[in-house]
Amino acid sequence: MKTIGKRPTRELGQALPVIRGLLAKPSDSEDDPWHRVILTKSPTSVRRGLTVTGLLSSDSAEALRGKIKTMLDTQFPGRSSRPVGVNIQGFGSFQVSATPIRDLSPLENKVALVTGAAGAIGAGICRLLLKKGCRVVATDVMPDRLNILVKELARNARGRIAGVTMDVTDKASVAEGFAQAACAWGGVDIVVVNAGIAMVAPLMEMDLEAFRRLEKVNIEGTLLTLAEAGRSMVRQGTGGDIVLISTKNVFAPGAQFGAYSATKAASHQLARIASLEFASFDIRVNMVAPDAVFSEGTRKSGLWAEIGPSRMKARGLDEKGLEEYYRSRNLLKARVTATHVANAVLFLATRQTPTTGATIPVDGGLPDAAPR
Repeated sequence: MKTIGKRPTRELGQALPVIRGLLAKPSDSEDDPWHRVILTKSPTSVRRGLTVTGLLSSDSAEALRGKIKTMLDTQFPGRSSRPVGVNIQGFGSFQVSATPIRDLSPLENKVALVTGAAGAIGAGICRLLLKKGCRVVATDVMPDRLNILVKELARNARGRIAGVTMDVTDKASVAEGFAQAACAWGGVDIVVVNAGIAMVAPLMEMDLEAFRRLEKVNIEGTLLTLAEAGRSMVRQGTGGDIVLISTKNVFAPGAQFGAYSATKAASHQLARIASLEFASFDIRVNMVAPDAVFSEGTRKSGLWAEIGPSRMKARGLDEKGLEEYYRSRNLLKARVTATHVANAVLFLATRQTPTTGATIPVDGGLPDAAPR
């Protein structure tokens, strides 16, 4: 497990993405035009490193970029040589590295932040991103479950997985989570907005406070994460990819799923608006809409642990029978898994098509839920 260290300051969390963006090299791909670098904390000052001084929290992103670019051009004129590290006055030193891109590791040198990572879908997404060469900052509001996940993933991805406790409903916590991601590896290129909760209740019996709890996580949490992701990626200046884990309920809501369907529909709409607002910065925003995912290996879905009993009771089924019900209702008779959802995220994160503002259904084929 990668240790991030002490609480990062606002200045460092803002400066590192700018530096990382300035050190990126142009690629020969129109779809993904930058080869990123990774910045990792160094215990000592780095020789032949870029020296950065005078960081101020009041600096705008544009002013910060101009200030650091001037230092880079002065210390490494003509870019005949590249800095192998960065020494930031008052904040320590960072090594600069960039693994050559390999076909089997399409996300090499990229950093992803995943919210709600300790659940079944989040864990599956983290696992696949790591397998494809990405560095992953797994975030969740439940530190014990998050720690278990990070230790598990670190067995095969040591030094490329970090855990950050983050509450998506708290603006300061979200900003801190992104700052910690910057301190871990320099910035963020991929953000998977996955955190969400559900409940089952008919409209006539719905408790308003329970509805507001879903609204806070599913809508406000999405808004805060999208906003901070946009700010971070704009500061870095190398584009990025945001993927919202939506739901088939946006297009085909279910009875007694009013609170979940309505709040996830609002979350989905926020992502569509982000695709409009962020496109000029080469930040793509897309959605993945799965049907029921019950587990990831031995890890049970927290969402289905909460709403499953009422669904089983309503249909007179046990757990196995409920899973079979959801499998049998789609055209392909497919059991939708966390890996299937992760594959859709990977397709979007690897930029195989020039796509933004789109939704990929991962539901085995549900005609009523087809985006329209």
